[in-house]
Amino acid sequence: MIVRSALLALVMAAGLSVPAQAQERPAVPAIQNTITAQLNAFVADDLTGAFSHASPTIKQAFRTPENFGAMVRNGYPMVWRPAETRYLELREVAGTLWQRVMITDTEGQTHLLDYQMIPGPDGWQINAVQLLESPPPSV
Repeated sequence: MIVRSALLALVMAAGLSVPAQAQERPAVPAIQNTITAQLNAFVADDLTGAFSHASPTIKQAFRTPENFGAMVRNGYPMVWRPAETRYLELREVAGTLWQRVMITDTEGQTHLLDYQMIPGPDGWQINAVQLLESPPPSV
């Protein structure tokens, strides 16, 4: 009986931690869909569409889709024309969600980027992108 009570307590304690994890999981597809939509817009040269996924902070900094597109084209060519995209971990850092993305460019080079995501009135928005040190080439 004591073993059964202890087991029940462990199951209940585990169950109490599940809602916190379950709350994060639904964000994963929505966040990845936002990033994918922006990448697809860049490939289609749809600067207005790509700009629509940026946060108000980014929109204020660049003011127009054309300015934003020029920055991405010149500063993040792997984002402008990705050959392959792979989503890695989504993590919370100081209360903010960061989606790690591995992008292979058209020359076959792999790049790691972190996308800072914030909730907006119509879904997730991209608030920042950091280019990380690329992984060493695989043998």
